[in-house]
Amino acid sequence: MRRGERRSHAGAPSKAALEEQPGGGVMEAPPGSRGDSPPAAPGSAAPGLRRSTESEVYDDGTNTFFWRAHTLTVLFILTCALGYVTLLEETPQDTAYNTKRGIVASILVFLCFGVTQAKDGPFSRPHPAYWRFWLCVSVVYELFLIFILFQTVHDGRQFMKYIDPNLGVALPERDYGGNCLIYDPGNKTDPFHNVWDKLDGFVPAHFLGWYLKTLMIRDWWMCMIISVMFEFLEYSLEHQLPNFSECWWDHWIMDVILCNGFGIYCGMKTLGWLSLKTYKWQGLWNIPTYKGKIKRIAFQFTPYSWVKFEWKPASSLRRWLAVCGIIFVFLLAELNTFYLKFVLWMPPEHCLVLLRLVFFVNVGGVGMREIYDFMDDPKFNKKLGQQAWLVAAITVTEFLIVVKYDPYTLMLSLPFYITQCWILGIILVLTWTIWRFFIRDITLRCKEIRRQQQEHKYEKDKCLSNGDGHSPVPDEQNGNKLRERKL
Repeated sequence: MRRGERRSHAGAPSKAALEEQPGGGVMEAPPGSRGDSPPAAPGSAAPGLRRSTESEVYDDGTNTFFWRAHTLTVLFILTCALGYVTLLEETPQDTAYNTKRGIVASILVFLCFGVTQAKDGPFSRPHPAYWRFWLCVSVVYELFLIFILFQTVHDGRQFMKYIDPNLGVALPERDYGGNCLIYDPGNKTDPFHNVWDKLDGFVPAHFLGWYLKTLMIRDWWMCMIISVMFEFLEYSLEHQLPNFSECWWDHWIMDVILCNGFGIYCGMKTLGWLSLKTYKWQGLWNIPTYKGKIKRIAFQFTPYSWVKFEWKPASSLRRWLAVCGIIFVFLLAELNTFYLKFVLWMPPEHCLVLLRLVFFVNVGGVGMREIYDFMDDPKFNKKLGQQAWLVAAITVTEFLIVVKYDPYTLMLSLPFYITQCWILGIILVLTWTIWRFFIRDITLRCKEIRRQQQEHKYEKDKCLSNGDGHSPVPDEQNGNKLRERKL
């Protein structure tokens, strides 16, 4: 539901009544809630329409120019721009330039259409158009990946030159291993030079990345499992990519404990603040003080409401498989970052690598919310959300590009001891799954049946102990039948 479709709180439901409902769907509030609530809390959420993990929202229903739909305005500006290019601008006689400009113009027109007409997702801050924009960027990126997938390896790598002439050249991978001494007594000038060499720009990137991932997943255990699992993957795949070869203290101290761990800790603290925050929204011009207006502008970049994620993976087989699938897709997307750089010959510091990470930060949060809504209430959310569907498709397509462009690297066999470790881990996970959701359930069901039989036997013995040798319950039933016959 777009913000422009929201009505005032006087006798009509506000936006709090129309969005952020269980399952992320749209539901109109019944009489007596939100719009019909007492003046002390206009726009407040009715208890029956909110999840137990969802915060209560107060909204005065102000509808400003910022929130109105501007479909005609965007169409007019787009028509004027195309008319100017067609009638007043001379077309250059450069085929490559015209091809690039035509592709860019086509993408911009599609983005304009999507921002104004695409379906809204579960998020509305800072503006629904912002999330519609990233949804359309997801479509464009997926189409670009499919185009690259259908090229030959040479043509696909050389096509990157049209984006940046410096690309399309094989680059050596940097080896982060080597000398792993934390304190090097042989270097009198700087014995800690190995530590300082590892402190590059990727350290703050690791911290910021895991801070944002925690805000997406909203669960400490899942974040730690993904963090530790990825370090095991780096250990396992360092024979394929030299970039994965790191010192032991780089893996566990700098990555897991310092960068990832501190990022997860800060993310959990932020989640705690967001879950306790009061979500009371007023129109900017309804706030009398300048301090309140500035605070309202800053809070525009915080969520409209908050839903605490309770994944509960052990509650059912469906949720367990879903959580395992989420972890698998997260790890695959992380690996794609390194393998795509390797097969498409992009240096780690290239702007395309950074843009891809920014893209996943924006679409990942929406995708996780849609997945959680689909898991939490499948009856209300009968299909997977559009952004979650695209994220999964993009991740799989990226992996297929890696498989096609360099199958030799992926086919390098794992060392024997690493293969044994992974087989043991998979067996343990499968054994726990079978025990938890099959053997344990059957055992509990048998115990319940046995308990019910014992209770029934106890009641029967108690009736027989009355001295008449039979239970009074059948006599009462026979008496009722005789009275029915007489009637």
